[in-house]
This record gives sequence, structure tokens and C-alpha cells, in this order.
Amino acid sequence: MAKGWNTESNPRSRARGAKVRVKTARGRKSSSTRWLQRQLNDPYVAEANRLGYRSRAAFKLIEIDERFEILKKAKRVVDLGCAPGGWTQVLTERLGEEAQIVGIDLQEVEPIPGASLWVMDFLSLDAEERLMKELDGPVDVVLSDMANAATGHKQTDQIRTMSLADAALDFAIKVLGEGGSFAAKVLAGGADATLMKKMQTHFKTVKHAKPPSSRAGSKEWFVVAQGFKGIKKPEDE
Repeated sequence: MAKGWNTESNPRSRARGAKVRVKTARGRKSSSTRWLQRQLNDPYVAEANRLGYRSRAAFKLIEIDERFEILKKAKRVVDLGCAPGGWTQVLTERLGEEAQIVGIDLQEVEPIPGASLWVMDFLSLDAEERLMKELDGPVDVVLSDMANAATGHKQTDQIRTMSLADAALDFAIKVLGEGGSFAAKVLAGGADATLMKKMQTHFKTVKHAKPPSSRAGSKEWFVVAQGFKGIKKPEDE
């Protein structure tokens, strides 16, 4: 049974003190001013800086794992769209030196001790083959915090993010071992019924989750699928 969110010890619940106000500077857009003020007043940003995480997104994976235990006993994990590396940092901390951790991104990511970081398109034809040659066995967990750059058009952003989640799921189905887990970012209202149905076909349990570290005004959610059933062989059908 999934646990509830632990909100007693998260950075937001501990935040105190006066808020920082940022004045609009000449040449700076009002949207940039709002973003800067939000960053300066975000307790997760402050905590990420204190702990050395490359992004506040690290706490999303921490909270997802604390609730669903998707990293429990995992030995081989793939982090799709890993830049700037916050999730990969959490993986190396939680899984230790014996685990095989591969982060994949289209752009180069600064090295993270304990992880292999590849500049590669996971949609390329040889991605699966290369990964399986690198690892000692099937993947235990596939993660995706990917999202396209926002266009400002709600429906377009939803469709693009759902397409990434669907592509990540297809990749996960190819490389996961039986009993494996998959977690990916989606956007609320993104018409994810097809994605959910596909996950329910391949996994024993599928749930939506919004970690406490996701900003209240954000449309992002995560889908968490556990208990991969494996790929049916023709003789099994």
C-alpha cells in the first residue's frame, strides 16, 4: 500500500521569515521579475542549494520514492532527460556504489560520481542495444522528468509533454525487467487516458501523484507504475 506524503519535514513547512521582494529593473520583463522573486522565496531552492543539489526537482524524486519506494532494491536505473542532474544525484545517494545508474540527455551534463552520463537521444534506433550492453541485466527503474520548453499555449505544452511521457514509457517497456518500475512527468488535463491504459496493460499498479515540492500553481503531475509484467512471448499467448 502506498504511503502518504511526509509534509512534516519538507522545506516548505520549515520556511519562516520575511519574503524577499524584487523590484522591476529597467530592461527586465515583468515575467522575469516574478520568476526571480519566486526563486528567491522558494524554500526548496534554498534547501537544494544547501544540500548541493543541482535543482529543486531533486526533492520530487525523493518524495516520490519515500511514498512509493520505487528505488527499493534497485540495482540498475535509467534517468531519461537527466539534465541538469538533480534526479541522478539523488539516485547515487540512495542506491550507492554498487548500483548501475545511467543518465541520458541531449545535452552534456557535468559529471556525477557514481553515474554514467550519456549525450544521446533515447529515441535513436541503437539506444536500447547500447544500454543493454552497458548494464549487467534488465533495468529495474526508468525515470523521466522530461518536459518540453513551455510555449505559453496550454494545449500545445500538454500534448508535447504527454508525447515525451509516452516515448519514455515505450522505452521502459523495452528495457525493464519483470517487477520493474516507471515514473514520468505529465501535465494535468493532458488527455493521458491512452497513456494510463497502456501502463495498466504492462504494470500491476499505476497511480497519479503530485509531490509536495511541485509548485502549487504548476500543472505537473507524475505517473508512477510498479510491477512490470514483462513482455509476453508468442508461446505465452
